[in-house]
Amino acid sequence: MRVSLTVAQFPITWDVKRNVELISEVLAEARPDDIVVLPEGALSGYGPDLSVLGDLDTLALAHATDHVADLAQRQAVHLFCGTLLFDQGVWSNAAVYFAPTGARWIYRKINLAMNERGRLEAGTDLTTLSIPMAGGQVTLGVQICREIRFPEQWQHLASSGAQAFIYLTHAANTAEPAGVWRSHLISRAAENQRFVLAANVADPHQHCPSMIISPRGEVLAEVASGDTAVIRTTIDLDQSGNWYLDQRRQDLLRLSYEGRGISIQTAQRAVALRQAFGRMQYPRPPLHPDVHKITAAGAALTAHLSALRAPRSLPSPITITR
Repeated sequence: MRVSLTVAQFPITWDVKRNVELISEVLAEARPDDIVVLPEGALSGYGPDLSVLGDLDTLALAHATDHVADLAQRQAVHLFCGTLLFDQGVWSNAAVYFAPTGARWIYRKINLAMNERGRLEAGTDLTTLSIPMAGGQVTLGVQICREIRFPEQWQHLASSGAQAFIYLTHAANTAEPAGVWRSHLISRAAENQRFVLAANVADPHQHCPSMIISPRGEVLAEVASGDTAVIRTTIDLDQSGNWYLDQRRQDLLRLSYEGRGISIQTAQRAVALRQAFGRMQYPRPPLHPDVHKITAAGAALTAHLSALRAPRSLPSPITITR
């Protein structure tokens, strides 16, 4: 199955309005039914110092998120956009999928960077996303930035049916050795026999290129610079396979997934309900009660009642640099 791609990198700042303008420029050049991949924090902004979150206008960010959803729907693309997400009083580092239908799906980074711990809330789910495209259903796995260091997460997604990996990063650290993250990405592609679609921030200190890698580990296209650039190409997802994964010695070692999980159908139903009642108003009350507290209270009640009863889830790439 052939799939058309657009992977873009551009400078990212804490100016949400400017970020939206750059996202709009990328989407204006994308083709209908494209999978479009943007960097980590592309919408909200991102940086090593997250203390600025206290000054970020959450209402403006919410409106910007709705605007980007409208753009994706207008251009009829499958957009994966990084953003810091504020919900129920907490921040998370997220990749948001904006569907051509207006539906949304969110992956929250489960393995936080050191500068994120104590400020952001880690995700609890590592599930794949199945999206309907012109040629049929496509199943994808999403990872963010330092999760490149945890190959078991990528292997879990491949074992769960992901045909390609979407990778969003904001990798611009002068302390990182040159070439290491590039090598990691090639390994994640080759060891899982999956395509990797990676978007990084345009920054002179970039230490991980924006790139597209084949299931054989071949670099099909890359941009390794601080320039604003767009990569366009078409890939054949039939090249993905399980030849190596099927040779694992699972009689000796196997992965065990302990996440809570949420299906795309559940996420789409939640979005549909929000749309039925109009745009979300901010600030707003929590959408869900505290599940952990409810579970604990239920367990306590059960124990109390028991005591009372005792005993009783291709063409050559084109790179456009501005």
